[in-house]
Amino acid sequence: MRKILIPLAVVAAAVLAAVAGGRSEVAVAAPASCAKGNLTLVNDGRLTIGTDNPAFPPWFGGGEKTKPWKINDPGTGKGFESAVAYAVAKRLGFATSEVTWVYSPFARTIAPGRKAFDLGINQISYTPARAKVLAFSASYYNVNQAIVALKGTRIASIRSIAGLRGYKLGAQLGTTSYQFIVNRINPARTPSAFDDNTAAVTALKNRQIDGLIVDLPTAFYVTAVQVPNGKIVGQFASTGTQERFGMVFQRGNPLVGCVNNALAAMKRAGTLKRIQQIWLAKVTGAPVLK
Repeated sequence: MRKILIPLAVVAAAVLAAVAGGRSEVAVAAPASCAKGNLTLVNDGRLTIGTDNPAFPPWFGGGEKTKPWKINDPGTGKGFESAVAYAVAKRLGFATSEVTWVYSPFARTIAPGRKAFDLGINQISYTPARAKVLAFSASYYNVNQAIVALKGTRIASIRSIAGLRGYKLGAQLGTTSYQFIVNRINPARTPSAFDDNTAAVTALKNRQIDGLIVDLPTAFYVTAVQVPNGKIVGQFASTGTQERFGMVFQRGNPLVGCVNNALAAMKRAGTLKRIQQIWLAKVTGAPVLK
């Protein structure tokens, strides 16, 4: 039976530092008790995790095992985000069999209101605007944006941000990738916005856009699988605040403090670093456009 989320009255005085460095994170006090039996959950005795579908590599892996999952089943424990989620679940006291994955589209996940999951993990970048309607965990991965184009096109040889401004660019609507186009590249032509990344990739393949902006690990998957004649033109170094991915929660959910405890412990033990080396080691190199 779904429980109504009620903040705990007593919280620990200590606050948590950033898990992955970079941004100075807003500290979240840990609940007085993170014992499994004391957690307020959507489904009693189970940790329910939301993510989008299809579940793309390198974030998820292992293939489609059960419906409704396409491309990959997040329940395999393979892929960076799946592995991180199960490592967090283990530190919270949940066995693998006590974790349930539910389909939650990106737009629904970041929208305000009640959630059908305890935590969501779906390459969701922290932004102040999103933090007004969601609770964010500490960072589990710091990320750069990147641009993908078709090999042999003029844009594929561009080596600066200024050089991109005359081209038609696109990204998934509501993402930091789209905001990056608008705020950092500031192109002369209005960028295209797509409901999901699959539609954006199709637009690139059909030459409806010249360049696709996505996070760097996703760019490697796009060029390796989705657009075989695609090329990573480059990545963009963060300026000011480092962009970072966090798990998201219904606002007011005390579980965020317990997850932050787990992430901090995983950092100290080297667990996050090992998971990153396993699943993201090959998706970090690309020229930096300035």
